[in-house]
Amino acid sequence: MLGTLKESAQAVIPISLIVLLLHLTIAPLPFWSFILFITGGVVMILGMSLFSLGADMAMMPIGQAIGTELTKSRKLWLILISGLFLGMIVTIAEPDVQVLASQVASIVSRPVMIGAVAVGVGIFLALALLRIILQFSLAKLFIIAYILVFIAAAFTSPDLLGVAFDSSGVTTGPITVPFILALGAGVSAVRGGKSSEEDSFGLCALCSIGPILAVSILGILSKAGLSESYPAATLSEVAAFPEMIAEYWLEIQGSFIDVLTVLTPILVIFLILQVFKLKLSRNRLLRIVAGLVYTLIGLTIFLAGVNVGFMPIGTYLGHSLASGSYSWILLPLSAFLGFFVVFAEPAVHVLNKQVEELTGGNISQRVMMIGLAIGVSLSMVFATMRIIFNISIWWFLAPGFGSALILMCFTPKIFTAVSFDSGGVAAGTMAAAFILPFYIGIADALGGNVMTDAFGVIGLVAMMPIVVILVIGLVYKIKTDKAQKHHQSHKEHKETVHS
Repeated sequence: MLGTLKESAQAVIPISLIVLLLHLTIAPLPFWSFILFITGGVVMILGMSLFSLGADMAMMPIGQAIGTELTKSRKLWLILISGLFLGMIVTIAEPDVQVLASQVASIVSRPVMIGAVAVGVGIFLALALLRIILQFSLAKLFIIAYILVFIAAAFTSPDLLGVAFDSSGVTTGPITVPFILALGAGVSAVRGGKSSEEDSFGLCALCSIGPILAVSILGILSKAGLSESYPAATLSEVAAFPEMIAEYWLEIQGSFIDVLTVLTPILVIFLILQVFKLKLSRNRLLRIVAGLVYTLIGLTIFLAGVNVGFMPIGTYLGHSLASGSYSWILLPLSAFLGFFVVFAEPAVHVLNKQVEELTGGNISQRVMMIGLAIGVSLSMVFATMRIIFNISIWWFLAPGFGSALILMCFTPKIFTAVSFDSGGVAAGTMAAAFILPFYIGIADALGGNVMTDAFGVIGLVAMMPIVVILVIGLVYKIKTDKAQKHHQSHKEHKETVHS
C-alpha cells in the first residue's frame, strides 16, 4: 500500500504544484474551487493507491491463470474468443477510459464511446494472442494495422479524429496493462520457445491500435448524428465545507454504481472459471476477491476526485490563461507540463530500467528519460500550436507515425515492441484527468472547435515517445555495429601479427 501511495502521489503532486504556482501568480482560482482541487488531488492519490493495490492482487493473477489455462486447452477458437471478451471487460473498467468518455459524453454517449473502445481492445487482444501462438512478425502487423487506421481516419468525422487517437493513449492504463501483460505471459509461457520473453512486449501496443480503428469507424457511421458544439465547463458553486462534502458524496454514489456495474461481469466470469476450470486454492481465491473490493473502492474514489476536483480546474485554468493578458505563457507552460508529466509517471521509470537492461547499459535510464521528456514536451507544444494557429492534427500524426513505421525497419526487433508500448506509458492518468481538460479550456477561450482542436493531445503525447525510442534504438544499433566491426578488425590484426 505504501508503494502504491508513493507512485500515485508521484503522478499527482507535480501537476498540483504547477497549479498552485499559477494560482499564486498569474491565474488565481476562486477560493472554494482551489480547495476542491487540493482535496481532489488527495482523493485521487488515495483512490489510485487502493485501485493499484487491487489490480496487483486481483487483475494480474486472474489474467495469468486464465492465460495459462486457455493455452493448455490447445483450442485456438477458445483462446481468441476469450481474449476478445476479456479485453472488452477490462477496458470497460479502465479508469482513464472512463475519464475520457465522460469528456465526450455530450458528443457521443458514454456507453457507446466506452463500448467502441472496448471492442477495439478486445479484437486486437485476440489478434495479439494469435500472434504469440503463430509467431507473426510484429513489425508487419504494425504496418498493416496502421495502414487500416489511417484509411479509416481519413473518412471519419473530424469531430472524432482527435478522440480516436486519444482513446489509444487512455487504454494502456493501470488496469488493462497488468491484465493484458499477465494474460500474454500466461499464453507465452505455455507455448515456450526462445522468443517467449520477447512476446510479452508489443501486446499493449497492439491493443491500443484497436480503439483508434473502432472510434474512427464510429465516426464514419455517426457523422450525421454528432453534436455541433461542445458545452463549456463550469466550476462548482460550492461555497462552504458541508456543500463540498455533499458534492463529493453525490459523485461517489454515482461513480460507485458505474464501477460496480463494470466490475461485476469480471467477478462472475472469474467465479465460473474457478468452479469449472481454474480451481485455485482458498487463500488465492480470497486474495483475488479482496483485490476486486479494493479495485471497486479505489476506482470509485479516484473518479470522484477527477470529476469534482481536477477536470473543472484544468478547463478553468486553460480558459483563464488563453483569454487573459498572459496568453504568451501557453507555449512555454505546455513544454514545462510535458516535461513533468513524463517525470511524474511511475511506469516511465520502469520502462527506462527495462531498456537499460535490454541494451546492456549502452542506453542508460538517464538518456531514455531525457529523450522521453523532450518528446512529450514537443508533443504538448505541438498541441498548443494546433489550437493557436488552427492547424489540422493530420500535419502531426502523418509525419509522426510515418517516420515511426520507417524507423522500425532499421532498428532491432525488441525496440519496435518497446517503443510502441511506451506510447501508452507516457500518456498516463494525468493526461486524461488534467492535460486534456486544460486544452479544452484553451480551445474554448480562443473560440476554436473544441472537438477538432483540443482533442488529440493525448494521441500526440502517446505518439512522440514511439519516435524517440526508435531513434534511440537506431543509435544503439549503430553503436553496437561499430563496436562489432572494431572488435573484428582488432581480432584480424592480432591474427595477422601472430602469423
